[in-house]
Amino acid sequence: MKRNFDEDKPIYIQVREQIEDQIINQQLKANDQAPSTNQLVNYYKINHATVSKGINQLVEEEILFKKRGIGMFVAEGAREKLLEKRRKSFMEDYIVTLVQEANKLEITTEDILTYIKKVKGSGK
Repeated sequence: MKRNFDEDKPIYIQVREQIEDQIINQQLKANDQAPSTNQLVNYYKINHATVSKGINQLVEEEILFKKRGIGMFVAEGAREKLLEKRRKSFMEDYIVTLVQEANKLEITTEDILTYIKKVKGSGK
């Protein structure tokens, strides 16, 4: 996990996204214990309420679940839920804007696909 935060985004969202990334990247798998709130507070040197807010959102979305007195664990199907959520967000945040701009510039679908293949093939 990275310790530096982006000033343009609330810290609790960044903590949440880093846990999500660990689940997506399979560093944390279903039924694995997630870092505790106290571990995250100590690691990041941030307020307990900030960490709790991000963790509680993951619990509300059933990405994590609590075992009373033991800790937080990754829920079954959490990775799939996160992938679906991120794909939808990717579509809304990038693809829609890309297509709108391409239409303005009269760039064809074939040209877009050629550009994507070129960029993807270059390893960027």
